[in-house]
Amino acid sequence: MKEIERLVSSIEKKEKLVAMLAPCFVAQFDYPEIIGQLKRLGFDKVVELTFGAKIVNRKYHEILEKNKGLWISSVCPGVVETIKKRMPQYEKNILKVYSPMIVTAKVCKKVYPKHKIAFISPCEFKKTEAKITKDVDIAIGMTELQELFDKYNILPKKSKKDESFDMFYNDYTKIYPIAGGLSKTLHTKGILKPEETKKIDGMAEILKFLKNPDKRVRFLDVTFCIGGCIGGPLLTREISLEEKKKRVIEYVKQSLHKSIPKGKLGKFKEAKGIKITY
Repeated sequence: MKEIERLVSSIEKKEKLVAMLAPCFVAQFDYPEIIGQLKRLGFDKVVELTFGAKIVNRKYHEILEKNKGLWISSVCPGVVETIKKRMPQYEKNILKVYSPMIVTAKVCKKVYPKHKIAFISPCEFKKTEAKITKDVDIAIGMTELQELFDKYNILPKKSKKDESFDMFYNDYTKIYPIAGGLSKTLHTKGILKPEETKKIDGMAEILKFLKNPDKRVRFLDVTFCIGGCIGGPLLTREISLEEKKKRVIEYVKQSLHKSIPKGKLGKFKEAKGIKITY
């Protein structure tokens, strides 16, 4: 059974479902309307991955503070898998920290133990990553989600009731889906000098750098897709990459001027006991 068929089956059975939105969702859908659309489709809870990203940042910070040498970000499974296959000598340099998607799924499983977790992905790499973890039950692409909205005629509409995510809210990591968003939010002042961090988007450029690395660089913030996750192939809205970037930046600005509803801020106690490294 295809993943989208499994999701439809769960919806029709009225099973409790959590929708986990990849942080680039605003490049494809309208916010906050997307939350209401997902609720009307049949999701009981809707969360984004910003809290998981915050937990990942915290662990990266700890590792970089205590360890020297070159470290490569592990948030993009496309990069991780390609390096393992094409340049296995660098596998030891990949940070052994789960991605924000997996970390968020683990927190969701803890907080919502009776719910199935469905991840809405911008690319096939993330869908595959979701399928191999026991913490995600269903993984579909953003294009498939749009197909479901079209099938059930679920259009975006304003509704004050559905303007907020259910839990794990966090402001600053909303910029994660833009290339370099991770390093911009990592707060490495006093740990890394500016020349010790390098952002590279696009796998060809990543491999090119690794063939002849700058010895000064200690942290590589890397994404398989050009532009970051907003360049994911399962984002099919017919706008330019620059326009997608603007939509994310506008979403960040909008969030900074919006108060976080009581009980919806992600708190580290909710992640206590969860394994985030491998």
